[in-house]
Amino acid sequence: MDIFTTLFSSAWSILMVAVFFGGSIFIHELGHFLAARRRGLIVERFSIGFGPKIFSWKGKDGVEYRLSWLPLGGYVSLPQLADMRAIEGTPDANVKSLPPPNYATKMIVFGAGAFFNILFALALACIIWGVGLPTSADQTSTRIGYIVDKITLSDGTSVQSPATEAGFIVGDTILAIDGHEVETWSEILQTLVTGAGRTGDGRREAIFTIERDGRVFDVAVHPQLSGDDKVRKVGIAPGYELIIDSLAPGSLAAAAGFQLNDRLVFLDDTPILHTQTYVEHLNAHPARDVLAVVKRDDSTVTLTIPARADAARAFDIGLGFTTDSTLTYPTPFKQVGDTVVTTYRTFASLLNPHSDVGISKLSGPVGIARIFHMAAQADIRYVLWFTILVNVNLAIMNLLPIPVLDGGHMVFATIDRIRRRALSAEFIARTQGAFMVLLLSMMLYVTFFDVRRWTRDSAAGRAEQAKETTPANEPESAPAK
Repeated sequence: MDIFTTLFSSAWSILMVAVFFGGSIFIHELGHFLAARRRGLIVERFSIGFGPKIFSWKGKDGVEYRLSWLPLGGYVSLPQLADMRAIEGTPDANVKSLPPPNYATKMIVFGAGAFFNILFALALACIIWGVGLPTSADQTSTRIGYIVDKITLSDGTSVQSPATEAGFIVGDTILAIDGHEVETWSEILQTLVTGAGRTGDGRREAIFTIERDGRVFDVAVHPQLSGDDKVRKVGIAPGYELIIDSLAPGSLAAAAGFQLNDRLVFLDDTPILHTQTYVEHLNAHPARDVLAVVKRDDSTVTLTIPARADAARAFDIGLGFTTDSTLTYPTPFKQVGDTVVTTYRTFASLLNPHSDVGISKLSGPVGIARIFHMAAQADIRYVLWFTILVNVNLAIMNLLPIPVLDGGHMVFATIDRIRRRALSAEFIARTQGAFMVLLLSMMLYVTFFDVRRWTRDSAAGRAEQAKETTPANEPESAPAK
């Protein structure tokens, strides 16, 4: 049965990647295709992927439709617009005999791909707006639920965590980072990772706006590069209520009187806002009774967890936890707008010499396929949400003023208009070819890190299952389920 489940799961993930990732590329190229046909241009080829073809067919409209081996995007061959023979092959038509398109036609056709990606993103966002996006309390929280005492740097050394050094306490609510308001934990992490703040002596710095006991104030924190990916971390995890969703029969927890759906509030006088705090408190006091305060319906109940001095794992008393989950209904414009902001900050951090975000931290086709796979295992609505992100990224990336991309074509067209004569075809061809080599090299570089992350995380997951370890020591990347 497990084999069939695994096969079905893999087939489902492959289908999701093909439909939504491949579909996003198709939508982009469809925009170019329809705009070109509408403006009366000759279309020779519509290809998903680059390089040699896997298969192709000739349509009644005279266009060759093909699927190619390199899944790095796609193209619509438009010989009247640009000399792309280094990428698309030699055109069949005699380009010199074709009427040159005007400036408006060029800008419309080049911009249509990004426009269609945004339309597709808005359409998917309307679906999520209607059906809701599953979210959990740890995802929507901006309250600190756990603070790591020590943090492991990328070189393996352990130092005091920036959060401890800055004086954060459990229960603090994060309102903003570096002046950017945050509404979810993912926004906190994304804003922190893409931050570029530095002190005068070169130390990394992030200004957290904190609410504590009704007071709002700023705290300067000095993030450290942590983990194999060397990203900025400060050593915090989200705060959320622990809800009992499993209770082992005959366990210490059952004997102590815990019930399903109890909400754990305190262990002794320690507030419990994260599973790691629960684990550490019970592990720290195995030789004595621990008082547990839980919310049960509309009342508060105090229970006694007996001493566990002889237990192999003092925290394992037979309880399993979950947290609140709900559906959110963000408007389509908020979904797309938030994604635009995230994409902009990522690109800005790539260009900022003071940030710690490099090309190696981006995701290429392999990384994107992996995220689609994980989303498909969880809920198809996450697939839709990630497809919105992919389409907004495709739109913005393709409008960058880089030769080979749509934005580069638009720059060339604008230069032609200003100069009142076309740039040399040889110059454009060489420039396009050079940047295509750079683009492919970058994609291979990113793919190397994608594969390495996938291999590393898969190995870590197998080791985690084999050892049945406790929750992560650096919970910024390991919230509750």
